[in-house]
Amino acid sequence: MDFDSFEPKIAIIGLGYVGLPLAIEFAKKYDVLGFDINEDRIGELRRGEDRTLEADPEELKAVFVSGENSKTGLRFSHETAFLKDRNFYIVTVPTPIDSFKAPDLKPLLKASEMLGKVLSKGDVVVYESTVYPGCTEEDCVPILEKFSGLRFNQDFFCGYSPERINPGDKVNTLTKIKKVTSGSTPEIAVLVNKLYASIITAGTFMASSIRVAEASKAIENAQRDVNISFVNELALIFDRMGIDTQDVLDAAATKWNFLKYKPGLVGGHCIGVDPYYLAHKAESLGYHPQVILSGRRVNDNMGMFVANKVVKLMIQKGHTIKGAHSLILGVTFKENCPDVRNTKVIDIYNELVQFGLQVDVYDPWANADEVKHEYKLDLLEQLVDKKYQSVIVAVSHESFKSIDFEKMKAQGAVIFDTKAFIPRHLADARL
Repeated sequence: MDFDSFEPKIAIIGLGYVGLPLAIEFAKKYDVLGFDINEDRIGELRRGEDRTLEADPEELKAVFVSGENSKTGLRFSHETAFLKDRNFYIVTVPTPIDSFKAPDLKPLLKASEMLGKVLSKGDVVVYESTVYPGCTEEDCVPILEKFSGLRFNQDFFCGYSPERINPGDKVNTLTKIKKVTSGSTPEIAVLVNKLYASIITAGTFMASSIRVAEASKAIENAQRDVNISFVNELALIFDRMGIDTQDVLDAAATKWNFLKYKPGLVGGHCIGVDPYYLAHKAESLGYHPQVILSGRRVNDNMGMFVANKVVKLMIQKGHTIKGAHSLILGVTFKENCPDVRNTKVIDIYNELVQFGLQVDVYDPWANADEVKHEYKLDLLEQLVDKKYQSVIVAVSHESFKSIDFEKMKAQGAVIFDTKAFIPRHLADARL
């Protein structure tokens, strides 16, 4: 297939944190259909609204077209009938883990089944969702073949280009992050690479195979996860020694080659999930990964550590635990971002509730309905003038700097700062 003769009619499947920015950039140069099964999401985007806050409202408005037969621009739909005239599909649906920490491929496989029913000869399907090496060709392709009746690499083709979106980051945006690309044949690899290169100003890297591209995504976040787990383990050790971890890191960072990772809660849609995809594949091949899973265990237990430390400090201050009031500041998985996927703040909340505390959670960035649906938790609409026996700074939202922590401390609250965010003298403990 020759890129010069191929006129892409692109469909982006899934319009969340990854899909929407991608759709907007491609729509500046190509005819793009943004597809999502959530009808409310489609209605919201047609009105120029974006709950993820990833899209620039002016850019969204500029590329949106309501009519048909436009050579560039972005339309939205939740109806599969509108996918049939497309020829280049990019899948950006979620790939979470289930309650047993195993890969949950249901959204990905459902999307593949849907596309299999609309595929035509010559079409290309590119996956961006995080998967384990081999998933595209071993799990997705057979479904595409089954429902299309077409033959892989003869009638239709595939590619994989791992997403590198960093939610809430307005500096390292889509076009400024180098993009890894791949294709199921050498010709398709070139086609996929050239198409992405036309919108990614930072450039592209064409991987030698789809499996290599899949593996590159898995290890990016597994590496970061392991590095953070190391400093988290240090925080657990130094807590027993009565040493401030931040002081140790500041001292060690004076050496030029020391990597200054910070301890903290490790959640989100990537770092807290991707290592389990890599581990799943390794275990299916008879290898039980040691470093990857040990790092995950450390990071998964940090919420419990914070909660237990808070309760111990409350006891030392003479607070009665059962019925005490506690405030958690922040529930998103990172600062200045509305994304609550796989947040580890919920671990702190659940542990404190089990101790018998009455816990309030405040986060002006989070969508209250989404938090209620995902975690069965009601957020405070606003901070109230209430005496708390403990306060946990779980997320370092910029707006939290205006909170009167001096008053809270004066009223006897134990303050735990998980982000080393507030002035040091105000925190009873910090990671």
